[in-house]
Amino acid sequence: MLATYTREQIESAGKHGISDALERGSIVHFPDCPIELPPTGDLEFLRERLPEQLKLKNISYHPEADRVRGIEGDPAIVTRVHRILTGHSRRVEAFLQRIIPSLARDWTVGTVSFRPIEEQGRNLDPHASNELVHIDAGAYGATNGDRIFRFFVNVHPHEDRVWASKGRFPELYERYGHEAGIDVSQRRLAGLAKGPLDHARTRLLRGLEKTGLPMARMLDSSPYDRLMRRFHNFMKDTPAFQQSMEGHVDLRFKPFSAWMVFTDMVSHASVSGRYALVNTNLVPLANCRLRELAPYNILQAA
Repeated sequence: MLATYTREQIESAGKHGISDALERGSIVHFPDCPIELPPTGDLEFLRERLPEQLKLKNISYHPEADRVRGIEGDPAIVTRVHRILTGHSRRVEAFLQRIIPSLARDWTVGTVSFRPIEEQGRNLDPHASNELVHIDAGAYGATNGDRIFRFFVNVHPHEDRVWASKGRFPELYERYGHEAGIDVSQRRLAGLAKGPLDHARTRLLRGLEKTGLPMARMLDSSPYDRLMRRFHNFMKDTPAFQQSMEGHVDLRFKPFSAWMVFTDMVSHASVSGRYALVNTNLVPLANCRLRELAPYNILQAA
């Protein structure tokens, strides 16, 4: 499941080596973070000051609104977080444009977030919990089949970030699609294309964006995204699935290592760890070379 690349191997991976590994469902792992991280003083600030400022699940910079969400209060703190997260986003984007240019072409650069709280034992609502194994669904409202890509860095100075996975979407869909109510025998859909109501919703929300509500897109939806959300919720709501060891693997990411993955493809849970930087982008499905492996096309072909 892990495809590990040293700095030397990144340079020799070829035009599609790393992007094809991602599309096949590998977690591309960098034992040493391949990008410049925020300075030590800024990382200490994130680790020491932000947990006490947290108002939401995570602290995130939203580029569509040019706004930091998740903290309130001292404007100087918000300004510093904005500077740190936007700088990190630019460095990650430059790196990704270089090593996976075909996937990164015209993609949507989304949030960069800092996760300041220990994942283990947060006692969140199951649908919001990172501790439960799941497939990501509905990033930025409606993906319409585009791929959810995430780049992670463990910035804890001495503790691993621990993940668990139960495998990739194609196998999980084959095994659990009927039970989750998303296989062709149960979903009773002619296809995954948006209908008139979906198109009307999208037009309305785009209009709201133009009137000064840039985060209105978060409310958008599509048949595909609703199916993926149903599968996401089934996984988190089903104790038998969570407790099963079929396909289960544990993964440990060392301090100052990085990894990236299509989180709509690879099931995952953050079992333990705190202090991570996470970038989220949406990759147009048309950019993928191995489109038959994408969840949208698996559902469409069923």
